[in-house]
Amino acid sequence: MTKPGDLQSLIGTEVGVSRWIEVDQARIDAFAKITEDEQFIHVDPEAAKATPFGGTIAHGFLTLSLASAMSYDAVAPLEGVVMGVNYGFDKLRFLAPVPAGSKIRGRFKLLSAEDKGGGRWLLKHELTVEIDGAEKPALIAEWLGMQVVA
Repeated sequence: MTKPGDLQSLIGTEVGVSRWIEVDQARIDAFAKITEDEQFIHVDPEAAKATPFGGTIAHGFLTLSLASAMSYDAVAPLEGVVMGVNYGFDKLRFLAPVPAGSKIRGRFKLLSAEDKGGGRWLLKHELTVEIDGAEKPALIAEWLGMQVVA
């Protein structure tokens, strides 16, 4: 747990790193089906071999959707938190594809913490999603989340 009064001292520091999460073909196929994005580069390993990727890749939005799980792993909740909600992104870039069978994890750096009153804290984290063994991250984002404390 992090005390709201301690947030200012954490700005500019890495506040956590998540566990590795496997992005296998079954997860990609399930995401493709539920989002109705069944482009061959995601779901057809044979056809995807002929692309510059050399095989199927995860959807960028699948990688992004795992950010919540990464956050639960890596970022200590605020003391007295009642709920947290996504507030949006100030920046989001997909930098490298995530090949099927890869593992990814998130690194979180606290960029800002604004007391919005009424127990509401607007937190901005820099999220970097790393691909195990890759030089380039899959994505980088400035993620805004509203934490409500009692």
